[in-house]
Amino acid sequence: MNDLTTIRRPPEPDWTTVTPEQLTAYRDAENHARASTAARVITGQPDPAATITWQHVPLPGRELPVRVYRPPATGPLPLVIHVHGGGFVGTAAQSDWVNSHLAAHLPAAVVSVEHRLLDPQTPLPAAADDAWDVLRHLLRHAGTWDIDPARAAVFGESCGGLITALTAIRAHQASLNLRAQVLVNPATDLTPTAWTYDSTTRYPDTPTLSLPQLRLFQRLAVPEGTDARALSPLHADDLHDLAPALVVVPAADPLADHGRHYAHRLQTAGTPARLSEHPQAGHAFLSMPGLTPQATPARAEILAFLQEHLRD
Repeated sequence: MNDLTTIRRPPEPDWTTVTPEQLTAYRDAENHARASTAARVITGQPDPAATITWQHVPLPGRELPVRVYRPPATGPLPLVIHVHGGGFVGTAAQSDWVNSHLAAHLPAAVVSVEHRLLDPQTPLPAAADDAWDVLRHLLRHAGTWDIDPARAAVFGESCGGLITALTAIRAHQASLNLRAQVLVNPATDLTPTAWTYDSTTRYPDTPTLSLPQLRLFQRLAVPEGTDARALSPLHADDLHDLAPALVVVPAADPLADHGRHYAHRLQTAGTPARLSEHPQAGHAFLSMPGLTPQATPARAEILAFLQEHLRD
């Protein structure tokens, strides 16, 4: 799921026939472009009031990089776990603009998970476990991270929105009290009918997301024999009493109906959920403030929502 359109980027492979080797080569080159200083013309300048560092979180069987954004204020701070978009491509660095702003102005510690990306050997549960395990580790070691474990929220975009929704469900099942969840242009359905919604029919080939990319994403996320419903928040059995949700939907997005239907399901289940639509905005718009003016009011709304739910 591509987030940039005009910087020097590698040519896209044929998504219908791409080999694992081609996918790896493309991903490495694309992520290098997204993390570059030149890309900030599109992805936005970080807030100078926030410090940004890479750290590593020790997890069972692995050590995971996280990109940490901190304000000048000292803690214990609220915690926001962020999950970047992309699915089979993407890096936490592409979200510096929004995450540094949230860190500086909430204020909070924002930790963006550099989760394992999808490939033929790494389906979606690996990335979902990365986000969940980082959240639990930080809450268990709150003193070390200078955070308040009673004030935690989750925030994700695109595939990261899917992972974030799954994290909020797991948190409820584990009796872990999250204050809020923010889902931006989330994918919420990976079943065989995932791409039959009206929004996908209307926007099958946009500059930042196309149907062939979505089909590859689905193939990598849900290998044959996997229960797609178990990885699809839209089909979860119990959505009652989850963390209050803000679902941000760019209207000109193949995934727009995923967000709309999920917000409705949350509301029907009794979970407070606010649906915010941005007309004419496309997929991944929050990662492209240099191209998409709707990104700035969306960021302001996310900030206000998290301030409301993370206050003492």
